[in-house]
Amino acid sequence: MKHLKRNIAIVCGGDSSEHDVSLRSAQGLYSFFDKERYNVYIVDIKGQDWHVELPGGITARIDRNDFSFVEDGKAKLFDYAYITIHGTPGENGILQGYFDLIDLPYSTSGVLVEAMTFDKFVLNQYLRGYGVSVADSLLIRQGYEQLVSDDEIEQRIGMPCFVKPAADGSSFGVSKVKNKDQLAPAIRKAMLESSEIMVEQYLEGTEISIGCYKTREKSVVLPATEVVTNNEFFDYDAKYNGQVQEITPARLSEEVTRRVREITSHIYDILHCNGIIRIDYIISKEGKISMLEVNTTPGMTPTSFIPQQVRAAGLEMKDVLTDIVENQF
Repeated sequence: MKHLKRNIAIVCGGDSSEHDVSLRSAQGLYSFFDKERYNVYIVDIKGQDWHVELPGGITARIDRNDFSFVEDGKAKLFDYAYITIHGTPGENGILQGYFDLIDLPYSTSGVLVEAMTFDKFVLNQYLRGYGVSVADSLLIRQGYEQLVSDDEIEQRIGMPCFVKPAADGSSFGVSKVKNKDQLAPAIRKAMLESSEIMVEQYLEGTEISIGCYKTREKSVVLPATEVVTNNEFFDYDAKYNGQVQEITPARLSEEVTRRVREITSHIYDILHCNGIIRIDYIISKEGKISMLEVNTTPGMTPTSFIPQQVRAAGLEMKDVLTDIVENQF
């Protein structure tokens, strides 16, 4: 009997401000997947509109009872979901819970880990308990802004600092605040993206980003990428409009490189992650390595960090994706 190809859904879109970025990641993934081995489809979800893209520019509705669709008059089921949504519902555990209910394997970590890594404040407090160095931060909830004064923020966190959505992607709603007068507008801006916002200590140093994935057979920590931008920080324009210099592998000493790789592998294991994650760090002049965030659905356009790092490691994205998919069968 001829070997049947698995049906792979690249699940993209979502309901956050990064919807269109997610679509670009889906196109990147589609170009990387081994089409000789898999039947690959792009599934775009936004609100109640879930549809799959079919040849000829047509789309078919996804039946949310079992994540199936109809093509050429036949109902088809997926064997695997590769989630590349940046934001809700694909990066915070909601979609993972749905896939768990219908027993469909997927590319990310489970519900708890996704929910925790999506909430930067919760993640920082959790990993701090395992000895991971993170910046000091305060949490402000919408409707309870008065519980944390500007003076308290200045004394506790210091200036400059970052104000960012606690539970969202890192491209929108982020401000670098240099004095107390800028706090209120920065908080309002962040709350347009999330009902909880984090005020975080500014850490000076070299910013790097590094990918990692593990299977039953292998543990892979990719070469780090150094992020150099003249912008105030690594914002949307730096990420997606070319206002950044990305150096892979990063210009780090052998000792710092070794430590970053060890910490990255350790965090992957602490969280019991699945699939590819990307962790961002700040490395001080003294060599202190502080974690900024863990991204469980990193960008996957051809110029994104992970594909860059895979190439720098002498690997092929096609093979990496096959390893990740087959690890769950």
